Amino acid sequence: MANLQSNFVGIKSPNPFWLASAPPTDKEYNVVRAFRAGWGGVVWKTLGEDPPVVNVNGPRYGAVYSGDRRLIGFNNIELISDRPLDVNLREIKAVKRDWPDRAVVVSLMVPCEEEAWKRVLPRVEETGADGIELNFGCPHGMSERGMGSAVGQVPEYIEMVTRWCKQHTRMPVIVKLTPNITDIRYPARAAKAGGADAVSMINTINSIVSVDLDQMAPNPTVGGKGTHGGYCGPAVRPIALNMVAEVARDGDMAGLPISGIGGVETWRDAAEFLALGAGNVQVCTAAMVYGFRIIEEMQEGLGRWMDEKGYNSIDDVVGRAVPHVTDWSHLNLNYIAKAVIDQEACIKCGRCYIACEDTSHQAITATKDGARHFEVLSEECVGCNLCVSVCPVENCITMEQLTEGVDPRTKAPISSEHLEWTAHPNNPMRRAAE
Repeated sequence: MANLQSNFVGIKSPNPFWLASAPPTDKEYNVVRAFRAGWGGVVWKTLGEDPPVVNVNGPRYGAVYSGDRRLIGFNNIELISDRPLDVNLREIKAVKRDWPDRAVVVSLMVPCEEEAWKRVLPRVEETGADGIELNFGCPHGMSERGMGSAVGQVPEYIEMVTRWCKQHTRMPVIVKLTPNITDIRYPARAAKAGGADAVSMINTINSIVSVDLDQMAPNPTVGGKGTHGGYCGPAVRPIALNMVAEVARDGDMAGLPISGIGGVETWRDAAEFLALGAGNVQVCTAAMVYGFRIIEEMQEGLGRWMDEKGYNSIDDVVGRAVPHVTDWSHLNLNYIAKAVIDQEACIKCGRCYIACEDTSHQAITATKDGARHFEVLSEECVGCNLCVSVCPVENCITMEQLTEGVDPRTKAPISSEHLEWTAHPNNPMRRAAE
C-alpha cells in the first residue's frame, strides 16, 4: 500500500487524518480513543485563559438533513473548552507522552493582547505539544468578545498576533482562518506576513440553520431564544475546497502549507483537498456522526486509490489539481459537449425533461411513437449539465465532447456546421460508427 505517513510543517503523523479542534478532542479520554482507532493526529479543543468560559446546558447543536435524513449540515453554538486550563494542559502532556508518534496540536484563543499570548504559550510548550493553532475563526460567542472571527476578519490583527506567537514560542504556528470574509486570500497573506508556518481552513460558517415555528426562535433554542452559530459538515465542503484552492494558487503564498478542513467525510473528500493543495485534512462532523472508526475506511480507501493511481506518498498527491484551477476568463470557449441519454439505463422518470423544458433550453423530447421516451435535441443542447445533475440514475446521462474538425466516433473530418452532431442512440451517424 502507498505510504500514508505525513510530515506537515515538521509535525509527523502516521497518516494525514487529524481530528479538528472540537468536542471530539476536548479531553484525554476522547483523544486516546481516537488514537487507538487509528487517527494520525488531533488539534486539541480550543483553550483559553482561566477562568474558563461557561457553555449553555441546553441544546448546542442544530442539523440540516437530506430527504433520507442523512445529516448534511451541522450548526453548533458551543464555545471553546469550558474545562480549567491546568486540567487540559496536564492531559495534553500525558497524551503526548503516551503517543509520541501522533500529532498533538493545541488550539488557542486568548484576548488580543501580547501579554496574554506571552502567558499562555510557555505553558503549552511545556506539555511537549507539536504545535499550536491560532483560532481566528470561531464565529459565535467568542467573536462578540473580540476574539475568534473578530480577529480573523482583520488581516492586520492576524499578522500582529501571529508575529507575537512566532516571537514567543519555538512551536510551529498554524493560523486557522475564518470563511466569514469576502476574500480568503487577504487573511492568508496576513498570516504568512506574520511568519505563520501554515494556515488551516476553513472554520465554521456563520449561520442559522432553522427556525422553531412554535417558539418562533432559531434552532437550537435555549430557553425560548436562539443565536447564530457555526455551520459545518458535508454541506460546506464546496466552499472549503474553493478557499483552499484560492490560497494554494495565489502566487503571494507560494509554498505556504495548508491544513484542509470542511466536510471531510470519506477518503475521496480527503483526496480532493489534497489535490487542491492541502498537506493534510482535519475532520470533525463525520467523527461526531459516525464515530472514530471511520478512520479505517478513510485510510484504506485513500491508500487503495493511491496504489491504483501510482502515487507512492501523500506528497505525490498534494497540489496535483492546482494547475488546472483557473479563472473563468481562461476557460476554453471552443470546448463543446452535448448530453447523451443511455436508453437502457433510463427509468423514464422524466426529471431531465421537466428540468430542461421548464428552466433550461428545451433540448429534451419527452415522447416517441406515443410512448415516454426521452432524447436530447443536439441542436438545442448547450451542454449545461443540468439534466445530468437532476437524473436519479448515476451515469444514465453523460456529457460527450465534440471537437471541431473531428468526428469523435469515426475520427473522420467534419466541418464546423456539423457540430450539432450528437451521440444519442437513434442518430444514424452513431449507428454507422458502431
